[in-house]
Amino acid sequence: MSSSPLPVLIFILAFLSSCFSGDASSKCENFPKFKSCKELRSPGAVFAYNYQNNTNTTQLEILFGAPLRPPHTSGWIAWGVNPGKRPEMIGTQAIVGIINERGSPTSNTFDITKETRLGCLLLPTKNLSGLQVLNASVAYDGKERLYTISATLVLENSVYNISRLNHVWQVGYAVENGSPRNHPTTLRNIDSTETVDLTTNEVRGSKNYRSYLRSVHGVLNIVGWGTFLPIGVIAARYLRVYPIKWEGWWAYIHMGCQTIGYLTGTTGWVIGLWLGHVSKYHTFYTHRTFAIFIFAFTTLQMLAFRLRPKPTDDYRKYWNMYHHLLGYALLVVICLNIFKGISILQGGEGWRWSYIAILAFLGAITLFFEAYTWFKFMGCSKNCAGRRQNQVPPSPAQGKPAAEEKE
Repeated sequence: MSSSPLPVLIFILAFLSSCFSGDASSKCENFPKFKSCKELRSPGAVFAYNYQNNTNTTQLEILFGAPLRPPHTSGWIAWGVNPGKRPEMIGTQAIVGIINERGSPTSNTFDITKETRLGCLLLPTKNLSGLQVLNASVAYDGKERLYTISATLVLENSVYNISRLNHVWQVGYAVENGSPRNHPTTLRNIDSTETVDLTTNEVRGSKNYRSYLRSVHGVLNIVGWGTFLPIGVIAARYLRVYPIKWEGWWAYIHMGCQTIGYLTGTTGWVIGLWLGHVSKYHTFYTHRTFAIFIFAFTTLQMLAFRLRPKPTDDYRKYWNMYHHLLGYALLVVICLNIFKGISILQGGEGWRWSYIAILAFLGAITLFFEAYTWFKFMGCSKNCAGRRQNQVPPSPAQGKPAAEEKE
């Protein structure tokens, strides 16, 4: 039997890829009147458009759709363009649709300024720079369960470049006096900007890669910290004596899984450090603290390959206790931090249920081995007790010490 964990790694990566790939069907199929359409990075959002480029202006017919996440039934959705150099909220001229529980949705245009980040109330404005908005409306698409903004925009070519158009979208749930209030600061909201080439429908810039790297970061940590390290612990506990005795093999399997898990998890951890560095305004402190704890103490555990005491050393049993307890504590922190990361990523329920399935599979194996180990142990104890009872006790003469016999 091969001790290489490579087949297990291939199986897990294939399983995770299938689970995280998402729904193959496209929302764009339901908007055939638009020549160009794309699903945005924020889950569930879609952007479709037609454009006509004239000498001084470009006429852009747009449709933007986004869902309100349950249990919210009211809030706002927004889409806009930014004439600046970067796709960001400040400086965006936006169309905002206000969704009320009572009454029909309404729309208005807003100029997003620096004061918005400070919590100041937005006021509608009709005087937009280099932009004219016509026929703006908000509706609900019951088939796709999306709230949609439709409008015709007239863009001045001297202000906006359709081959590098900075567009921004957002979803929020707080409304005050008909104006949108601050939106949540989850990754789903932070990623709601990009630069798009309307002529090719392709995204420009680095934010798309940042979103992709978050998914890579999550998959690597789930595979490394969350899967291979527990497999290594299972091998060390159940393949050494009970219920399976693989003399020598258990150590190779244990070290192989721990090494692959450590290298894979560390790669994901380094990517996470870079993502935290480039995210200037948002830091997830609990997730970061747990990640540093995991890396530091898994590194300490890996040093056991070279620095563990010899079996003949007096303090080897105390080292074993420390090594085992730290390993089990790390597994608990790893599981908590993976679920914390999934919650931050908000990539869909596929992430959460995929890791729950992995834990359920590993837990079932652990439960089976543990029950079988105790079954064999209790059976051995009863047999040993029965053999002791069936043994003939020594006679008084046989039981005398040698000194008394001499006397």
